[in-house]
Formats: sequence, C-alpha cells, structure tokens
Amino acid sequence: MAKPKSGKPEKSGPGIIGTSYLLAYNGLQVVGWSYLLFQVARHYLSGKGNDTIWEEVKPTVIVFQNAAVLEILNVAVGLVKSNLMITIFQVLSRVMVVCGVLLATPTGPLSPGMPLMLFAWAVTEIIRYSYYALNIVNFVPYALVWCRYTFFIALYPIGVTGELLCFYWAQHYVAKTKAWSYELPNTLNFTFSYNYFLLAVMFSYIPLFPQMYMHMVNQRKKIIGGQTSEKKAK
Repeated sequence: MAKPKSGKPEKSGPGIIGTSYLLAYNGLQVVGWSYLLFQVARHYLSGKGNDTIWEEVKPTVIVFQNAAVLEILNVAVGLVKSNLMITIFQVLSRVMVVCGVLLATPTGPLSPGMPLMLFAWAVTEIIRYSYYALNIVNFVPYALVWCRYTFFIALYPIGVTGELLCFYWAQHYVAKTKAWSYELPNTLNFTFSYNYFLLAVMFSYIPLFPQMYMHMVNQRKKIIGGQTSEKKAK
C-alpha cells in the first residue's frame, strides 16, 4: 500500500553536482591551508622573522582566503545550511585583512600579529574544511568533531588578536601617509579617509566578534553536549 503524502515538501540535498562541487572545494581548501601551515612552520623554524614571511606566503593566502568568498554564495543559494550574516562577517573580515591591510600597506605584514593570525587561520581552516568534507560523505570521526567545536575557544581570540594587530600597524602607516584616501578640494566634492575606515572596521569587531564566538559556543553545547549525552545513554 502506498504511503499517504504528508503535504510537506521533501527535503532535497544539493544533488550530485552540488555535492561534487562542495567536496572538491572543501578538499582543496584543506590542501591549501595545510600547505600554508607548512610554509609558516618552515619559515619560523628556519630562524626567519616577520620581515619576510608575507612575501613567502602571499600567493597561498591570497588564493585560499579569497576563495572563501564562495562560502557566502554557497550559503545564500542554499547549498550549505549556515548563518548567512555570521558567514559574511567571518569571510569579509578576513578578506579585508588580506586585501585592505596586507596588500594595501607595507607595514601590515610587518606586524607581530602576523604569525598569530596565520597560525590560527591555518589550523582553524584545516579542521573546519576537513569537517565539512567528511560530513558530505557522512564519515566524521568524533575526534574531528571535538576539534572543530573545541579548538576555536583558543584559536578565535588568537586569530582576532593577530588581525587587529595587523590593522593597527597598517593604520599608523595610513594615518601618516594618507594612503588610499581622497581629500578635499576635488572635482567630485567628496572625501574619504582610509585611516578612519580602518579604525571603523577595527571597532566593528567589538560588537560582532562576541556574536560569532557565542554562536560557536552554543554550537559546541548543542553538538558536543548532545553526542556526550547520547554516549552516556547507550
């Protein structure tokens, strides 16, 4: 006998094309961020300092961090179920660091925050993209789940500290040179201060970062706590 229809639309996944795309995207990101971690470790273990780290890792960071913009599209079109606003902040804040600080100023890459930021980014993304990739094929070891929802407790503050230090080093340069600014008088009768823009982005971390962090804390309670409860019940 045929089962009566409930009237509710059936949930459908991303399909074979969408699944293949997500698997390839997440897999490549794991490779890219693993290579970045290797580059950072090799650089500092060889005794080199902050003055040359950016030139060594620049291509890797530009490619794989800017590729994260696709995550916003993935969430927006429904390929990935996630909080769109948190995704936008997380992705664009890092893209701003890469394009608006490290590429836009000579002082940003010299910040003492560089090794903190690169290390936190690399470890976080290796874990995150590994989790996403294995979740697609429904094979996520508990150890990886635990790492995904535990390491952020330390890595997020470390990464944000590194980012803000890079902003601070860049802001001092921009304030002195007025780089990327547009001042009056001019034919457009328009003014733009890149210095104030950088300061505004830095201050935006105050309300936005706690929201992102608490979102992960709540996810940890839900996922790690739920799995722990299930194990005790068995």
